[in-house]
Amino acid sequence: MTAPLHEPTAEAAPSAADEAAVAAPGAKAVQGRSLGRIAWERLKRDKLALTGGVVVLLLIVVAVLAPALAKLIGQDPDLYHENLIDPLFGTPTGSLGGISGDHLLGVEPVNGRDIFARILYGAQISLLVGFLSALVAVVLGTILGILAGFFGGWVDAVVSRVMDGLLAFPQLLFIIALVSVMPNDMLGLTGSSVRVFVMVLVIGFFGWPYIGRVVRGQTLSLREREYVEAARSLGAGRFYILFKELLPNLVAPIIVYTTMMIPTNILTEAALSFLGVGVKPPTASWGQMLSSAIDYYDSDPMYMVIPGVAIFITVLAFNLFGDGVRDALDPKGSR
Repeated sequence: MTAPLHEPTAEAAPSAADEAAVAAPGAKAVQGRSLGRIAWERLKRDKLALTGGVVVLLLIVVAVLAPALAKLIGQDPDLYHENLIDPLFGTPTGSLGGISGDHLLGVEPVNGRDIFARILYGAQISLLVGFLSALVAVVLGTILGILAGFFGGWVDAVVSRVMDGLLAFPQLLFIIALVSVMPNDMLGLTGSSVRVFVMVLVIGFFGWPYIGRVVRGQTLSLREREYVEAARSLGAGRFYILFKELLPNLVAPIIVYTTMMIPTNILTEAALSFLGVGVKPPTASWGQMLSSAIDYYDSDPMYMVIPGVAIFITVLAFNLFGDGVRDALDPKGSR
């Protein structure tokens, strides 16, 4: 018998040592990356978004630690310093609105309350209303939007008509009318706490249709995907599909829209306080400070500039961070 034409030899089968020698000394194994890690890496490349996120974190820390910070600088937001006020004109006696080592941002006209301490406490009101009203809107919008998109039919029709009605309703006028007639005591709350509670509920209630439409549209698209059909074919129930298959895939748009909704709610609270239907004095509020500063914009412009800059920085930081989060979570983004 003749030998086979292609007889295997020891050289034909490379050994493990040969494979290791082929590999480059500094080569790294390919590692998979989660969607969260990919989004974080995209977000890290956006310097503006990171700057906005840092400012947002600082604002939250300032709001939480407002009493401690005010005590640290030795100022009470409700303490009058009439000795620092010109008795003839009612304006601070020092330059730039009374800015000094003791009063870092000056004092208010007429009563001499420390502006820096009131800015710290005003951050509490603005962020509290902004975050809690966004939470109310997100919960309502997510639940009703996902139900409308998944079940369709009469459920979708009813929810969609309710959203259309709320979107056409004059939100600001309704809040003004409602807050104006609210009692001073309600559900164990008194004074400004009642108004904060009402503002959170009303702003959140009128805000849910916006996120509800987004969630409904995404659900209409996702419910026809292969993994949903596979779950149905395996006998999965409706609520299992809703909360285990659809909801996790809606987290990204919900997060993005929440970051964009918070600054809008902060502006709404400032507008209500500016119009006199927000928190009651002496509770500090940026919008209320702007309203009081109208009478002194020519003689003490710093009193108007400081709360205005605080609102501007807060809203800008949230918008920059929200834009960065949107780009990071969008797989079709260019960055």
